[in-house]
Amino acid sequence: MATEARLTVDKDGDIVQIDLLDRNILEEAAIQQIGDEITALVDEAPNPKLLISFSNVEHLSSAALGTLININNKIRQKGGQLRLSNIDPQIYEVFVITRLNKLFQIHEDKEAAVASFQ
Repeated sequence: MATEARLTVDKDGDIVQIDLLDRNILEEAAIQQIGDEITALVDEAPNPKLLISFSNVEHLSSAALGTLININNKIRQKGGQLRLSNIDPQIYEVFVITRLNKLFQIHEDKEAAVASFQ
């Protein structure tokens, strides 16, 4: 049984742009699936450059943040770069409270995020 895709992937040169499709990323199964899909993208790139857009996302659980941290660690181990963009102000507040805004490079929109890759 095929599960519904939870993200769209668009490759722009060596940058992989990911759009999260769920409005609410709260359930463990959904978070696991998103994590697995993104991890597969990281694994197939020698020097991954990922941009994750949260433009559709309204709610994010702490488990989802944990998954993001794990993805970030995997990307760094491979010498890659991760950028986040289009984060709702209420969700961004959580990044600030948890100090994750210091861990992740967060940009207002995709254009700014793409421009920030080295």
